[in-house]
Amino acid sequence: MSNGGPSNEELASVLEQIADLLEAQDENPFKIRAYRQAAANLRGTDKDVAELVRQEDEEQLQQIPNVGEGIAGLLEEYVRTGRSDLLQQLVGEVAPEEILKQVPGIGDELAQRVVEALDVRNLEALEQAAHDGRLAEVPGFGDDRVRAVRLSLAGLLSGAAQSHMARMSQRGQSEERPGVNLLLEIDDEYRRKAAAGQLKQIAPNRFNPENEAWLPILNTEREGWDFTALYSNTAQAHELGKTHDWVVIYYDREGEPENQATVVTETSGPLEGRRVVRGREAETKAYYEAQSDEV
Repeated sequence: MSNGGPSNEELASVLEQIADLLEAQDENPFKIRAYRQAAANLRGTDKDVAELVRQEDEEQLQQIPNVGEGIAGLLEEYVRTGRSDLLQQLVGEVAPEEILKQVPGIGDELAQRVVEALDVRNLEALEQAAHDGRLAEVPGFGDDRVRAVRLSLAGLLSGAAQSHMARMSQRGQSEERPGVNLLLEIDDEYRRKAAAGQLKQIAPNRFNPENEAWLPILNTEREGWDFTALYSNTAQAHELGKTHDWVVIYYDREGEPENQATVVTETSGPLEGRRVVRGREAETKAYYEAQSDEV
């Protein structure tokens, strides 16, 4: 944050995410370029964009190259609310396979495998999986291909995303993600409100031939993290009948690219029947044991 508002770097990252998602939809290349150039110009200006929004100085805001009325309105919305409706809409609409296919060497089949196995939906999450060993466990990703993915993403991702990954390697993941207790709280709130019909529903592009608005979506903020939660709409979730069990939670905070976690009902072992954060089973088990000790 800068003077109480999002930094120019954070705002630029939002514009780049929108550009990536528009590109995955084969949108107008001039529109995509406008978002990318506006992002670059936000990083290059010495003006505090959030402060311009607070001062309602639209003239100064639109003097930044490539920041026209539409992008200015989006920046104002993000500064005032911490969210972009357009970005959230695109996240729900764009098939994650289309985003992953932007990486050289990842075609339809490999992209589908990654989404089904890891629930990865964006390039930053793919890079994290390439560095923490999860990508190497997906069939078809040997050492050479994983190394090629890392190199390709180093060129595709923004400087902010690359800095984030460097910090992840230096500090360890635990400092960069919310605790399992918080993720389980978000999961519980999402499923309760979805069951009660209290959430907005969107019409995902994937596995939805009738374009039905059936997928509930929750946006909330806790302990400095911004969360978006929705049921998993992957091929694997549909095949296993888990579309109303598996919950994907996207999270980010100031200056950090978006990451994600998946919460499921465990079907075997000591946590059978419990809600578990996939990939963090040991932490989840410790959390439940601590709760039992307090009773």
